[in-house]
Amino acid sequence: MSDRFALIERKQAVQRQIEQARRRLERERLLLPTVNPRLIGQLETQLEQLMAEEYNLRLKIDQSK
Repeated sequence: MSDRFALIERKQAVQRQIEQARRRLERERLLLPTVNPRLIGQLETQLEQLMAEEYNLRLKIDQSK
């Protein structure tokens, strides 16, 4: 059961990272005159990876019941 709790803690940490990445991406998009497309691409990739990790953690948590 402690493995399940570790997965839940990791999922919560990833959710916090997702929110931070979303806020940063939105902030960068609002700076239209100085938009750095490379940075925005990196942030979008990071966000996609975090969301994929969160999804996988959800599956693992469900399977550990």
